[in-house]
Amino acid sequence: MRIISKRELKEMVLYSPQHIQRLENAGTFPKRVVLGPNRVGWVLDEVLEWLQERLDRRETT
Repeated sequence: MRIISKRELKEMVLYSPQHIQRLENAGTFPKRVVLGPNRVGWVLDEVLEWLQERLDRRETT
């Protein structure tokens, strides 16, 4: 399992941090993992799966 940083996430998903937070709150984006008082990350496999779902939808529409 690999945890990615906010910087790495931003390179993969071209959304603002505020929009990612809104998606997380709505349950439509992988939840962040709290690593410490001032550090969060995301599970890479979960983010890749989320991206793949979008790609799959694009191909079916």
